[in-house]
Amino acid sequence: MSIYALGVFDKLTQWTFQRKVFNQVIAFTFVSLASVCSSTAQIPDKNFTPPIENADQEKPEEVDNKKQLPDENSGDQIKPEKKTAIKNPGTKSDETTYPEIRRDLASLPFPVRRMRELILEVALSGDIEKLRPLIGYGDDVTMLSLGGIEEDPLIFLKSLAGDENGHEILAILAEVLETGYVLMDEGTNRELYVWPYFFAWPLDKLTPRQKVELYRLITHGDYEDMESFGAYIFYRLGITPRGRWRFFVAGD
Repeated sequence: MSIYALGVFDKLTQWTFQRKVFNQVIAFTFVSLASVCSSTAQIPDKNFTPPIENADQEKPEEVDNKKQLPDENSGDQIKPEKKTAIKNPGTKSDETTYPEIRRDLASLPFPVRRMRELILEVALSGDIEKLRPLIGYGDDVTMLSLGGIEEDPLIFLKSLAGDENGHEILAILAEVLETGYVLMDEGTNRELYVWPYFFAWPLDKLTPRQKVELYRLITHGDYEDMESFGAYIFYRLGITPRGRWRFFVAGD
């Protein structure tokens, strides 16, 4: 073989080798790119938002608990209703309070509740004579007049009624006991349950509903007289915590 032929053969061999190497590089590069693309496709996009099923449906409204609960220092908190305080008659204050109006008979001490039931039972019976054992005798008799009486208590009660049998005064007695009541001088040895509660409340502090309740006991003429006097002065009844009927009086 000539030297020229050997040179051509060497060049062909070198070109063939370079071509194989080039093809391998191309193949390797393609495989690498394919691998990178595949890995990139598997990485989720953080900003990608998956489609919502039933997109037409409205989303439930999120509840903001912070808006529902008032802040401890907020002025919008719901404050408990202020209860009526008991007034001490000897105490003067710019903010006047009055005894609590009570209507729950079950909360009365048993002796008080029992005496009320006995008086009411007699009043509704129409027989005024049945009041005698409840009124008592001697120094412990129930007060029926602010000025005191010298005659028989039942005769005096009949004289207060417009009828000779005393039915009118019994009706008033029943009406008085069926109103709300107050506890006077609570916490002292002078505690007294008093009906009706109007006795302890100024007339101008009564609500329209309470005034209707008051008119079940009195006439409008009586009301005008009380306005002039400045207080309730119709019949009221008091019972001690031990169940003693202390008074049933009217007037100032």
